[in-house]
Amino acid sequence: MPRVATRTPAPASHSIAAARTFTLRTMYRWGAVDRAEDVAAVVSELLTNALRHALPQASQATGRLAAWPIRLGLLDPGPCIVCAVADPSSELPLPRQPDWQDETGRGLVVVASLSDKWGYCGAPADQGKVVWAAFATTARAY
Repeated sequence: MPRVATRTPAPASHSIAAARTFTLRTMYRWGAVDRAEDVAAVVSELLTNALRHALPQASQATGRLAAWPIRLGLLDPGPCIVCAVADPSSELPLPRQPDWQDETGRGLVVVASLSDKWGYCGAPADQGKVVWAAFATTARAY
């Protein structure tokens, strides 16, 4: 059976560190130490993007904080680890080429470089989107 771990982070910047710690502990518990740091870094980037872009965009559209929370999920089906962040925004995540002096705008480049594959899909009932990344892992004892 695949293993699953989920969290609903608070809509605040301090939740990024908590999500990173949750991810690292989960990866070590699952024996996926070879990709633990990569997965944790990608979770940090995806959660940062959701907090920085998705919540404000969803709030502007409705005039209030989105009722549908940001969710973090980790999945271990065996040959890989998948991390996913769901948010209430329908705005698609598109990598961009920031100017070399820009302090932001490189998150999806980091996600693409650390993961083996990444993408996004719409959430059920048009309630936002899910951005995911997959990481091949070495064989582990279950």
